[in-house]
This record gives sequence, C-alpha cells and structure tokens, in this order.
Amino acid sequence: MNEEHVKDGQGNEEPVGDEEKDLEGASEGLPQEDPDLEELSREALIEHVQALRKSRDEISDRHLRTQAEMENMKKRHRKEIKDWQRFANEKLIKEILPVMDNLEMAIGHTGEENALEALREGVELTLKGLREALGRAGVQKVETEGEDFDPNYHEAISVQEDPNRAAGTVLHELQKGYVLNSRLIRPALVIVNQGTSGEGKGPSTDEAFDSENK
Repeated sequence: MNEEHVKDGQGNEEPVGDEEKDLEGASEGLPQEDPDLEELSREALIEHVQALRKSRDEISDRHLRTQAEMENMKKRHRKEIKDWQRFANEKLIKEILPVMDNLEMAIGHTGEENALEALREGVELTLKGLREALGRAGVQKVETEGEDFDPNYHEAISVQEDPNRAAGTVLHELQKGYVLNSRLIRPALVIVNQGTSGEGKGPSTDEAFDSENK
C-alpha cells in the first residue's frame, strides 16, 4: 500500500495520517485555502464570497434535513410505544374471551330443570379455561400445603401446632399465590406449623403478625 507524504516547512517529507485524510475529505466543496483578500480582484472576491455562501447554504440544508429525520424518528418511536401500550394485553384478552363465553352460557342454562348442576359444570369449565389461559400467559400457582414455608413466596397469617408435621411446614392455604414467568405477583397466604415445642424454621407468632400487617 502506498503511503502519501507531504512536505513540512523545511522541505522534509512526512507521512499523511488517517486523521489528516479525513479532514481533507470533510473539506471538499469548501475553498481549500483562504486567499489573501487584499490581493484579490473585485471579481475574484465576489466569487470567493459566493462560494462561501453556497457552502454555508449546503451545510444549513444538511443540518435541517438531519433535524427533520430525527424528529420523524422520534414521532415513529412514540407511536410504536403508544401502540404497544394500548395492545400489549391483546393476546391475553383473546385467551380470556372464550372463558367469558363459557360463563355466559352457564348463566344462560340457569332456567333449565337441572339449573344448579348445569351452573356448577359451567363454572368449573370456566375456571378450567381461565387457568389454562393464564398458564399460557406464564401465570403459575405457588405451591403451598405440605411445602416448607418460604418467605419469598408465602405470607404467614398465623401459626398452629401439629405434632404430625415438621416445624415450618405449611398447614393450610388461605389464598392462592401466583408467579408470572417466575416473578412473584402475589404471595400465598398460609398457616404454618410452629411445632409442638415452638422451635424450628417456621415463623414465630410475632413474625406471622408482622407478615400480615406489612
């Protein structure tokens, strides 16, 4: 590869670096040297001023175009965000609509002879469909009864003593808890076994009270 050289003030040649080449390329279209204005004729001076004005207008035009493009990009971005916010739950809503249809059909059968049984079956079918829809959206139930108490997923409402269970075991579930794609969105409300001696890894009565009122 050939290397370009320039002469310095003493006539010695020096290599031209990439930065110098970039500056030369950026200055295309501009007067390469500022002439001695006192030595220019009137016609040459006018031409020089016109060249500067043309360069100024070109730079201003490019600047305005760039600003317009940036503004258009911002508008498109804002619109995309707004549309995403408006329709982010579209898929989940489509999953839930059949559940609502089943519930409406169950209510519609309440005038039949076996209305109570039909209503029960309809509600069970609706609940099953709702669970499946939420499951496809990443919602899962927090496991509780028989599990060790986990403050990351369980909220102790109270404690009881059960000699047949290990201390710290969840005895009863008062309200189901759920996670969304492994992130807790609602803890399960539980009653925890304190153990016959009051020892173990289960929460104390005071801890359960604090958990209830936090």
